[in-house]
Order: sequence, then C-alpha cells, then structure tokens
Amino acid sequence: MQGKRSKSSKESESKMESTIKKVGFIGTGVMGSSMAKHLQAGGHELHLYTRTKEKAQPLLDLGMIWHDTPGELAAVCDAVFTIVGYPSDVENIYLGSEGLVASARQGTYLIDMTTSSPSLAIQIYEAAADKGLFALDAPVSGGDIGARNAALSIMVGGDEQVFEAVKPLLNLMGKNVLLQGGPGAGQHTKMVNQIAIASNMVGVCEALVYARSAGLNLENVLRSIETGAAGSWSLSNLAPRIVAGNFEPGFFVKHFIKDMGIALDAAEEMGIDLPGLALARKLYDTIAEAGLGDKGTHALYQYWK
Repeated sequence: MQGKRSKSSKESESKMESTIKKVGFIGTGVMGSSMAKHLQAGGHELHLYTRTKEKAQPLLDLGMIWHDTPGELAAVCDAVFTIVGYPSDVENIYLGSEGLVASARQGTYLIDMTTSSPSLAIQIYEAAADKGLFALDAPVSGGDIGARNAALSIMVGGDEQVFEAVKPLLNLMGKNVLLQGGPGAGQHTKMVNQIAIASNMVGVCEALVYARSAGLNLENVLRSIETGAAGSWSLSNLAPRIVAGNFEPGFFVKHFIKDMGIALDAAEEMGIDLPGLALARKLYDTIAEAGLGDKGTHALYQYWK
C-alpha cells in the first residue's frame, strides 16, 4: 500500500496538472465524440486523430485540431486519450514505430480508455515509463448515454500520483472515477463489469421474450420490474430500446464479443471457469454471424426472433 504523499509531492502534482493544456484524443466514435467535447468544454485545446477524417469533421467544426498520424498528435500534446476498437489497434497506436510512446514528449500523460487486455496495459505502462512518459489504463462503462451526459464510470489502473494529476480531466467525462490499483487493474475491473453485463443482458432479453410470449404489455412490465429486485442499468436503459425496436448501438455487439473474449482468456490464465460468460459469448457469436455485429448489445433480443 502506498503511503501518504508529502506536501512537496502534492505541490508537484498540482504543478504537473496545471501544465495539461493541449489534449489529444484518438478515436471519435459513438462515445469518443462526446468525451472530446467535454474535454474541450473544460477549457482544453483539443487535438484529434481518427482513421477517417470525415467522421471527425463535426468536431473539427468546433475548433478542434486535426493531425494526420497519432505520432504527430502526441508530439504537441500534454496528455493523450485513446478509445479505439481492439487491442491490436491499441498496440499499434501506442507501441508502433511512429506511435504515441515513440513520439510523445517526456512527461506526457497517455490514457487508454479502450477496453483492452490487462497484459497489454502493463506492457504499455512499462514502455512508457522507459521513455519518461506516464501511462494509465482507464476503460469506461456507460455507453453512448454515459458519454453524452459526462456520467461514465471510469476504472483506472496505474500510479496514484499520475492518476491524481489527470483526475480533473477524467472528471470532465465521468461521475464515478476510481483508481483500482496498479497498471492493468483498470482493465481487470472492466472485465468484471463486462462479465456482470453479459449474463444480465441475457436475462433482460429472455425476460422480454417471455413477457411478449405471454401477451403482456412490455412497457407496463418494465414499469413494474425496473424499480424492484430485477432492476439494472441494462433493464432501465436498453430494454426500452428493445421495446421500441431500436437496436442502434450504444455499444457494438462486435466490441462486446471482443471484451468477452478478453475476459475468458484472462479467466483461463487464472484457472477459473465462467460458464455464464461462455454461454453469453456463444449467443452473441450467433447474432454476429447473422449480421448484427454493428448493432447495440441489446440486439441479443433478436436471437429469439
């Protein structure tokens, strides 16, 4: 356990925090666009990179600054946030020959908010430390709604001093921002989150299938059960979308399958069996094979149709 920091250490952290003026953001998808807007609204100069510049145009119209590569962005920023699709994307952006670690100035903060591999988070942390950079893994939960409302849950792994230095920026995007432990701990916590969601989403969908088959009014059913013991974030926020026939993504099926794969691999490494997660993964694989990979996770309901 880390001890209390000295007054001089705290003053040093405050000084470091005050130097974070130019902020880079890589990955402006369903969640990233809202997150970048919150950082800009907090008074920071935003620098952007995405694989498709056209998708970032609405943010560029707000005065954010475009860069052609992650390395070019990193070279001018005090802190860089990333939220991309897959661990392979994270590895390339951070550890590639012209990536963030190779290009960032000494003292830059690198915060990966992608749901990715805990072991990769540790690898990035160590590579960053060798270059005098500060890395955190900080995956999020809350989907498009949480991102839009700056109400994300942010689970952080890394050094406490670094966490405290960037916490004011994290607070611009989330309401529940916690340091979970050392490097990789944020990703492990996100795996816990995804495991809980996976089985819960199966239950929500099965419950609505049952209600529909029994001839019940689904909206009335939700009013009755969401405030009781069956209540959950998925039931309150995603079940109404199911009832409305809206399966557009707050979080993609294909990315959820990726997350479940990471969790199952980590569980195997730890020697534990997670049958509920394995079943959920199998069901989601089925709907992805049916062409629903780009829909929201609540599209699992379509499995029964």
